[in-house]
Amino acid sequence: MGKIFIGIDVGSVSTNVVAIDLSGNLIFENYQRTNGQPIASVKRGLGELKKEYENVEVLGVGATGSGRQLAGVMVGADIVKNEITAHAVASIQEVPGVRTIFEIGGQDSKIIILQDEMVVDFAMNTVCAAGTGSFLDHQSERLGIPIEEFGDMALTAQKDVRIAGRCTVFAESDMIAKQQFGFSKAEIINGLCQALVRNYINNLGRGKKLEPPFAFQGGVAANKGIVAAFKREVGPDITVPEHHKVMGALGAALLSKEYITQSKQKTTFRGFESLDMEFTPSSFDCTGCSNQCEVIKVEADGQVIAMWGDRCGKWTNSL
Repeated sequence: MGKIFIGIDVGSVSTNVVAIDLSGNLIFENYQRTNGQPIASVKRGLGELKKEYENVEVLGVGATGSGRQLAGVMVGADIVKNEITAHAVASIQEVPGVRTIFEIGGQDSKIIILQDEMVVDFAMNTVCAAGTGSFLDHQSERLGIPIEEFGDMALTAQKDVRIAGRCTVFAESDMIAKQQFGFSKAEIINGLCQALVRNYINNLGRGKKLEPPFAFQGGVAANKGIVAAFKREVGPDITVPEHHKVMGALGAALLSKEYITQSKQKTTFRGFESLDMEFTPSSFDCTGCSNQCEVIKVEADGQVIAMWGDRCGKWTNSL
């Protein structure tokens, strides 16, 4: 019987499930759209893992991403960590010596600065869609170019064209204007890639010392046009890790491995049987003080199994 650690990264656009062996090598990965159904997507991801490794022994589970609390409760995760830590841990393993991490996901983006394998600075953009995977998806659909061909087409551009990339509205308006001026789709897409990277560096990298080696990860890292634009901005020493789409989940798995190994505790994983349970999330506003925190409550089989969101811990600690 094999022994594995599981990592789960639940984001607003994608849900990723990975498994690593005792040496930390990734042996399974599942990337799928969340489609607004994080519970269902976690179940599907773990279901695929169970099909492939039916008799495996799970030694530990880690959860990360914007839906990490919910995922952690569902599966009985041993450790729940934020995306910054998870991505940094995965990059340190996959890109030795990495100093700067560029991460662009479906709905947000982040930059992480490391020194001696420690996070010393970071920034996240969670409010502007410009430069994220969802914006590129929208533009590929509008231009009639499959997103898988977007990056390759950008590399065929014969000349540069400047696209405004400060926000999605300006970028789309500028692209339409440039189309009307007669620029080719390849030139416009290439201009868009450069604009998005320029916007990313100006917003998230402002005031930060960006030093190589660089790692570029997240779903958008599959876009060769964006990779080329990053090289143009920061230089050639940039690596796209092999498992760039699931680095958050990989980091969560590595963190669970470290936790279990050091604590010598048995995992709290509920088992694959937990996939059959019904989880019902709900929320309410606490009126206990002026903070009026939104408290998230999760019930399974009619019983409340987790609550969070209260700053004082009144509800979290009530279980």
